[in-house]
Amino acid sequence: MKYDPIKDRLGRIASRHPLLQRMLYGILNLLFLRAWYVRREVRHLLGALPDDRPIRVLDAGTGFGQYAYFVARTFPDAQVRAVDVKREYLERARRFVDQTPQADQIEWAIDDLTALESEGPFDLILAVDVMEHIAEDEAVFEHFERVLRPGGHVIINTPSDQGGSDVQEEGEESFIGEHVREGYGRDALAEKLRAAGLEPVKGLYTYGPYGSAAWRGLIKWPMQMLGATWASLLLLPLYYVAALPLGLLLNATDVERANERGTGLFMVARRPSA
Repeated sequence: MKYDPIKDRLGRIASRHPLLQRMLYGILNLLFLRAWYVRREVRHLLGALPDDRPIRVLDAGTGFGQYAYFVARTFPDAQVRAVDVKREYLERARRFVDQTPQADQIEWAIDDLTALESEGPFDLILAVDVMEHIAEDEAVFEHFERVLRPGGHVIINTPSDQGGSDVQEEGEESFIGEHVREGYGRDALAEKLRAAGLEPVKGLYTYGPYGSAAWRGLIKWPMQMLGATWASLLLLPLYYVAALPLGLLLNATDVERANERGTGLFMVARRPSA
């Protein structure tokens, strides 16, 4: 069984009750290394903005909505537009957030990033695990440049071309599907952003040796267990009692070291000030 169907089923289960949805968001933020990088950078960038105007954020490809919710909770003056092409995802996230104090901070909308209709200016755009699903990436980056405020930033998290997207040896089937490309090289992604008028300011390889080990232990193996039988859901709490301390230590190590290589790529770019 592939990663995406398992993920979608877990999302549907969590959407049945607000407590389950909160638990899902907490698990995603804790286990997935990308969330460690994204949340740290969001706090840094938005925390540096002046207090004399509202903050506007575009969550481009919001998925389960955890980053839109994180921004709204962390920055009470922020207004977030969360967009996706999957109506089911948006409706689930909206049902949860509408029961929280952050309901008035987040606007949910169907929007195709290759023909973006959302109007700026935005101080920050999040594109977390999105670009590997979109073939027309140049068009997306041009739209990002158009709707960003001068001096605004975009955060992109995506698989790298160094084994991202769970690339396997020839003849082996990848665990992760639905990707139109295996990943980006750091220089190649930076060039595409420059061509769209955006200035790269940070490019980090993530999921180095420590983060990749954490991915296998905290995400891949448990998801494969669920793919084999959903009865394993009953055993996973015991599994995580043993695996979680080491996995979190590996994630923390990845964040603190400069990875020369990695299966993930974290890029921050800026629209130059006028």
